[in-house]
Amino acid sequence: MKLAYTKNNILKGAIIYSAGDAIAALLLDQFSIYRLLGMMLIGATIYAFEIPNYFNWITAKTKHLIGAKQTLAKTGLAIAYFNPLWIFRHLAFIKLFSGHFQDINASLFYIAMLSFAVNIPISFGANYIIQNKIKLDWRFMASAIFSALMAIYYAMSETIFN
Repeated sequence: MKLAYTKNNILKGAIIYSAGDAIAALLLDQFSIYRLLGMMLIGATIYAFEIPNYFNWITAKTKHLIGAKQTLAKTGLAIAYFNPLWIFRHLAFIKLFSGHFQDINASLFYIAMLSFAVNIPISFGANYIIQNKIKLDWRFMASAIFSALMAIYYAMSETIFN
C-alpha cells in the first residue's frame, strides 16, 4: 500500500480541523492565536497524513468482505481509530497549544473515555456514512468535517464531563 500525503489533504486538514477547534474555543471563551496555529499545524501534518492512510488501509483490509460484513467492518475500524487515546491526544494538543501543560494528565484521559462512550451512537452513524457511502477520495474531507464538528464536542467535553 502506497502512503498518501497530498497538498490537497494538507490544506483541508489545516483549515477544517482548526476551524472546528476555533469555534469551540470561541464558544468557551478560550480562543488563542497559538492554539489556532497549533491546531492548523496538527491538521496539516499528523491528521492529514494519518487519517487518509488509515482510510486507505481500511479499504484494502475489507475489500474481500461483502455486504453487511464489509459495512460493519469498515464502520467498526473507523470507530476504533477515533478511540479514547485519539481523543486524549487531541485534547492534549489543545492543552499544549493553549499553554496548559499541567492539565495533560489522567483526568484528561478519563474525560476522553467518557467523551468517546457518549459519542458512540453519533460516531457509528457518521462513520457508517463516511466509510460506506462516500468515495475514498472524499473520505478524508468528510471525516475532517465530521471531526471539526466533533472537535467542538471534544473541546467542550472537558466542561461537560469535568
